[in-house]
Amino acid sequence: MKNKKVRMAVYLIVTFVIGFAIAQAVEKLVLHGAEPEWQPLFNGKDLTGWKASENGDFKVEDGTIVVRGKRAHLFTEKEYKNFDVKCEIMTKPGSNSGFFVHTKYMEDWPKQGYEVQVNCTQGDPVKNGSIYNVVKNYDPIAKDNEWYTLEVIVKGKNIVTKVNGKVVVDFTEPEGVTGDRKLGKGSFAIQAHDAKSEVRYRNIMIKELP
Repeated sequence: MKNKKVRMAVYLIVTFVIGFAIAQAVEKLVLHGAEPEWQPLFNGKDLTGWKASENGDFKVEDGTIVVRGKRAHLFTEKEYKNFDVKCEIMTKPGSNSGFFVHTKYMEDWPKQGYEVQVNCTQGDPVKNGSIYNVVKNYDPIAKDNEWYTLEVIVKGKNIVTKVNGKVVVDFTEPEGVTGDRKLGKGSFAIQAHDAKSEVRYRNIMIKELP
């Protein structure tokens, strides 16, 4: 009889704990919505969902977007507002590129949004993770010929950039900013900088935020 009571007590405790955990999960889902999931921006096979300007020479090789040739930009067809986006990048020595957020398709240089610099050893002293012409970083952190991770988080008027998990820029756009260089909503774009540059992108993933 004593063992039966002990088993019953244990059963009731376990049932309570499991029930409480389920109730907490349901409450979180109802009040805050499901945790956003990572989604690919690049399928690893072709440039479906992207559009190149200026007859850019963007190729898919071995599951990567290879960026080379004269100046051009590769835009996502879809636009985004709040997000956490990350990708893996490899630069060749002396190469330059940029990753634009909240931009718009244009045949020449994008006038809208911010450019996050992609540059380890090219002559421009502004290195990867910088927000070009806004916040400058002179430490490349990453190395040529090695894959590194670039992450950009935008929520409202705040933008954070990370290189290999290290925060490079945490910038909040001041009120009253005018012109095209500001946060709002837009496409992503990958920049082909010049004929001497070769840069590779892979595993481009996005998690949309509320």
